[in-house]
Amino acid sequence: MNVASVGEQLALVQERIAAVERSWTHPIDVVAVTKGFGPEAIEVAVGAGCRSIGENYAQELAGKRDVIERLRPQVHFIGHLQSNKVRLIAPLVAVWETVDRASIATEIARRAAGARVLIQVNATGEESKSGCPPQDVAALVGHATQAGLDVCSMGMSGDYELAVSCGSTQLRLGSILFGPRPPA
Repeated sequence: MNVASVGEQLALVQERIAAVERSWTHPIDVVAVTKGFGPEAIEVAVGAGCRSIGENYAQELAGKRDVIERLRPQVHFIGHLQSNKVRLIAPLVAVWETVDRASIATEIARRAAGARVLIQVNATGEESKSGCPPQDVAALVGHATQAGLDVCSMGMSGDYELAVSCGSTQLRLGSILFGPRPPA
C-alpha cells in the first residue's frame, strides 16, 4: 500500500461513480475506511487525496490519535458504539455515523455538543445487524435534534456503484482502496 496505488484506486472509483447513470447531481464523498490497518493507512489515504477516514473500533481509533492530530482528516466513526467509548474518541470524531439509540445521542451531545450524527437504520430487521428499527427513526431523530438529513451514507467496496445509483451521497471504501485487510 502506497500513496500512488491508493491514488490510482481512488481515481478509478471516481471514474466509476461518474459513469453511473443518475438523474440528479450531488457530490459523492468517499470515506477511506482504515480499520484493521495501521496509522500509515491514514497517511497514505490523506496523501492520495482522501479528506475523510472511517474507523469502526474506538480503541483502534484512539491508537491512531497522533497521525489524526497531525494530518487532520475528517474522522467518521462507523462502528457500533457503546456509550462508555464516546468520551475516549469524542475529540477525534467529526461525524458519528452509527447512532442507533437515544442514549448514544445523549452521550455524544454531552461530549461533543453540535456534532454531526447520522442515524443508523436496520431496514431489514436482521438481529445480526445494528441499527434503529424503521418505526423508531422519527423519534430518534427528534431526540438527537438532527434536521435536514442531507447525507445518505450507504455503499461499501463491493456495492458502491449500486449505492450511488440508489442515491447515496457518501461511500465507505476500504478494501477497494487498500486491498485486503490484514488478518486479525
